[in-house]
Amino acid sequence: MYANNEIALHVAGVTKRFVRSEGIRWPWKHNSNGPKPVVAVDNVSFDVARGEVFGILGPNGSGKSTLVRCLATLLIPDEGQIMIFGHDALREEMAVKRLINRVSVEASFFKKLTPMENLLYGARLYGLDARQARKQVVEILTRLGLKREDISRPMEEMSRGMQQKVAIARAFLTQPILLLLDEPTTGLDPRSKREVQAFVEELRDCHDATILLTTHDMQEADALCNRVAIIDDGKIVALDTPANLKASVARTNRHEVTLEDVFMELTGKRLQTEEETDE
Repeated sequence: MYANNEIALHVAGVTKRFVRSEGIRWPWKHNSNGPKPVVAVDNVSFDVARGEVFGILGPNGSGKSTLVRCLATLLIPDEGQIMIFGHDALREEMAVKRLINRVSVEASFFKKLTPMENLLYGARLYGLDARQARKQVVEILTRLGLKREDISRPMEEMSRGMQQKVAIARAFLTQPILLLLDEPTTGLDPRSKREVQAFVEELRDCHDATILLTTHDMQEADALCNRVAIIDDGKIVALDTPANLKASVARTNRHEVTLEDVFMELTGKRLQTEEETDE
């Protein structure tokens, strides 16, 4: 549980628009005379305290990943402000990049290289000591459930679940004080999902890391997050602790209220995973 009032992340009125062209979304420009822009993130505001695990829930297309890309300085908001530990994400981009790291559902690697080689390459980019980084790589990957022999196996021979664990290790290797986890367990088998969730719990309880987590997994959000924001059509429709959100929905037929019940009550929609949507 977060224990102080220091603000790690301040998001104020953030809006991001795109225009669609032949199935591709392009950043919208104010002087554009083309198609009407699609508002992916619509005037979103919230604060995250240092040491907090803050969850963002929403269906595909709700704006979750676009918002995370704005926080990670990969996209520039059309409106609003993002402050990370007092640094403006637009004006002080390099200072912000040193404080954060991001894990996405589509993590990429040099597939011919091993996890060790991929992570040591990342460590060099951040100026980390190679010997210490090698030790940390082994510690983190074994904590996430990889066998030592897997650490020296090419990434292309690994399952998606194992690759996602390497992505999380790569992000944590730089010891960010704000970790952005964008659907880190989507598509993982149950065992891999539990191992990743246990590692997030360890980060929450034992390390000075603030975590922003987007997920489709209601149990995951309930177990890991101090507070949860529910986002729909680019807007936050509710923000509170999981317990308070569930308490806001009346229990029916002695059914134990879940966060998915809360989401359906507020939006009339059912949360879907990426795989369900593709199907």
